[in-house]
Amino acid sequence: MSKASGGALGFLHKSHIVAEPGYNRWRVPPASIAIHLCIGSVYAWSVFNPPLTRELGVVASSAEDWSLSSVVWIFSVAIVFLGLAAAFAGKWLEEVGPRMVGVVAAILWGGGFIIGSFGISTHQLWLLYLGYGVLGGCGLGLGYVSPVSTLIRWFPDRRGMATGMAIMGFGGGAMIATPVKGWLLEMFQKAPDFLGAQDAVATIVENGRVFAETAAGRVEVVIATAAQAAPFGGEAGVYVIGTGNTGAAGTFMTLGVVYFIVMILAAFQYRVPAPNWKPAGWEPKPVASGMVSQNHVHIDQALKTPQFWQLWIMLCFNVTAGIGVIGVAKTMMSEIFGSVMPLIVTAAFASTYVFMISVFNMVGRFFWASTSDYIGRKATYTCFFALGTLLYLSIPYFASAVATNPAIIYLIGFYIATMIIFSMYGGGFATIPAYLADMFGTMHVGGIHGRLLTAWSLAGVLGPLAITSLREMSVNSAIRDLASRVDAAAFAERFGAPLAQLDQLVAARTVTIARLMEIAPAGTIDPTPSLYNTTMYCMAALLVVGFIANMMMRPVKEHHHHDAPAAARVPGE
Repeated sequence: MSKASGGALGFLHKSHIVAEPGYNRWRVPPASIAIHLCIGSVYAWSVFNPPLTRELGVVASSAEDWSLSSVVWIFSVAIVFLGLAAAFAGKWLEEVGPRMVGVVAAILWGGGFIIGSFGISTHQLWLLYLGYGVLGGCGLGLGYVSPVSTLIRWFPDRRGMATGMAIMGFGGGAMIATPVKGWLLEMFQKAPDFLGAQDAVATIVENGRVFAETAAGRVEVVIATAAQAAPFGGEAGVYVIGTGNTGAAGTFMTLGVVYFIVMILAAFQYRVPAPNWKPAGWEPKPVASGMVSQNHVHIDQALKTPQFWQLWIMLCFNVTAGIGVIGVAKTMMSEIFGSVMPLIVTAAFASTYVFMISVFNMVGRFFWASTSDYIGRKATYTCFFALGTLLYLSIPYFASAVATNPAIIYLIGFYIATMIIFSMYGGGFATIPAYLADMFGTMHVGGIHGRLLTAWSLAGVLGPLAITSLREMSVNSAIRDLASRVDAAAFAERFGAPLAQLDQLVAARTVTIARLMEIAPAGTIDPTPSLYNTTMYCMAALLVVGFIANMMMRPVKEHHHHDAPAAARVPGE
């Protein structure tokens, strides 16, 4: 037994889980799929955005509630640590085996939810970042690499199918998680104390915050519309801050326990094949020529090739464009179409939209990876970037058009465009390992893939940063434009403060676009549907850069090959 197999967790070491002769390899894929379904729920993060941004106000955001931009960053941190953990766990995985890595992943992912639950209940944002973001993100990375690596060894004859099953599970995780999270939130939620209709309750505004006098003294309140209060069984009016529950803390705790149990059970189903094992009657077939290399490139040498960095840019920008939209998908659908089509785009409709994102993300992984076997990886990525650019540019058109003419055709166009985008987002992940194998051979493709996933880490920052910062700029610009149009007296009457205090009122979330539209002059176009236009233009520009990087792709030069003389290697070529 090796030194690495000792210690308290030694029984999990790969030396103890070598499959006996005759072991049915088809017992391994279900365990891999189960782990990827658990960690793939990260794609349903946007379901948590609304409750987390009104955790104190519950029916509406209060001054002390977390902003959307601060909450979205939790998702970003998780993706960053996913990529970093995947990049650095490859060597450790080879040393200890998939079972130990799977168990550690279960502890980190499940424990991350539990720590996040304490962060929500105590309203400590840093605990959410630490739990779900850092620890949970590491669990994501470890859980991501362990099944893929194991299945490649068990299915050398059906590598694409086997890894596709696991990666499809990751893409489809949100398909299960979205309705489950919604159900748990409803089960744990509680409406805050209702003081009465807005006209029946005397309120005062201080430093942008709204207060009401009650028999128990002055309390801070939020004023909710009928639409905001309806999901809690309430009505429009004044609600006391801190007396309700969005259900987020209970949901996090429940999911943490369930994910831990499922992932632990799945990890204990892992077995590794004996050395030199191969399926009965199977012999490796020679690969084709052209853009598919018959040679191998060492992992350290791969980083010295321009091809690695071209692929890194391609993955980073393809993921940046998709991940930024995924993180705020439910919010975006509600803001673009909810205000102009309230009877169609309800909360349930937005949740279904998130569910369909997961479906297309999952299906796209099989569809595009299979397509690449016929048309080639380069041609497949050309489709991603060329078609994706056109689709991102179409979103501002649909958003602007529906603001002036709320026809359902624009909603349908937006829906179709975004679904194709999300299928290509998932397809990018499924196709990139094959692209790497084509360029660098199969000897070190697992390690090279792990290092390439650092592009995912950067994209997890760039995407949400771009979409939230650009949206915030658009929101502030829209509020100032609307404020310049409304009557000053009507503004003061509605918000209890003069226009001169606009910045304070906006910072306290007392003044919003929706509330300004209530006193805007007749004929004023609601700017909400156009809040994401600038973001979509930026995402399209990123895809153009990725398109250029892909078009410049050429086979790796011979001096980088593993069997090439060291003196002949020229770094950087």
